[in-house]
Amino acid sequence: MLRFEVGGEDLLRSRFALSPLFELDGLLRRLAGLSQHRLPGPWQTRVTPPYRRLRQDPAFRAAMALHSPGRGAAFTAPPPQGLAQTVEDDLAAVRATPLPQARAEIAGLKPQTDDAAQAVLDGPDVVQRLADTLERAWHELLAADWLQLRAICERDVVHRAGLLGRGGWLAALDGLHARVRWRDQGIDVLRSAGDRTIDLRGEGLLFVPSVFVWPGVAVHHEDPWPKALVYPARGVAALWETTVPDPGALADLLGRTRAQLLNALDTPASTTQLARSLGLAVGAVGDHLTVLRKAGLLDRVRAGRSVLYHRTPIGDALAAQA
Repeated sequence: MLRFEVGGEDLLRSRFALSPLFELDGLLRRLAGLSQHRLPGPWQTRVTPPYRRLRQDPAFRAAMALHSPGRGAAFTAPPPQGLAQTVEDDLAAVRATPLPQARAEIAGLKPQTDDAAQAVLDGPDVVQRLADTLERAWHELLAADWLQLRAICERDVVHRAGLLGRGGWLAALDGLHARVRWRDQGIDVLRSAGDRTIDLRGEGLLFVPSVFVWPGVAVHHEDPWPKALVYPARGVAALWETTVPDPGALADLLGRTRAQLLNALDTPASTTQLARSLGLAVGAVGDHLTVLRKAGLLDRVRAGRSVLYHRTPIGDALAAQA
């Protein structure tokens, strides 16, 4: 078991963040067979051809050689800094990696690969070439899905921030993952490799909702990452389902799209987040939300710059009955 000792300063400084290149790292691990969990069939079928094309590039094979079960080069997946982090931010951080640091990390991983890929790892421009191939992999494998995936992670943050405001960290951690619990002023991560206790020392803990860490949970406690807990974003399990649930009678009553929206609003979300999550036009989502709100099934509240919709008790009852 791994345990984070949490003090008063840690509670104040803990925060949420997103990491686009960390998600790309998770996708690449699944495609390379380094995870025991595969992508859903249609998703796997869609991204396998571009993945095979990428494998023909020695620079991409060099990047993949830096992956192993449970390990990887830290400089190719920079630590997240906040919720607004973009893939451009991540790629800029990769390109800013000092060559001695990159060489030290590569040597520590002892990558096994072919001669052409090894030449990339040994070259003076290794950092630039790895950054370029990660950028290409992002655009060919993940960019088309990122808005939807990011919306899922953002909705998780909104949900947990609400729990945090109402009930503190005990409430925010409730349901985060079966292996994570709050106990005696600390956070336990069960079934972690080795028994250790880590004092956060007032630096706080970074909570990173993720798509590709599902169904597990990951911890980071070594430099250059801040101490972080990476967990499956709420609702991400639906992405791995091979069949789409039929809204059934609720769709007959409200129409399929409105039924989808009502079902999706088990946690508050903005119009944009719902549109990204469900692959719908923002304007159409806004129109449907207006109808559902006038019918008394939804309400809305402002949170910072966003307007979040949530189900009313009547909406909850209708969704549960359906």
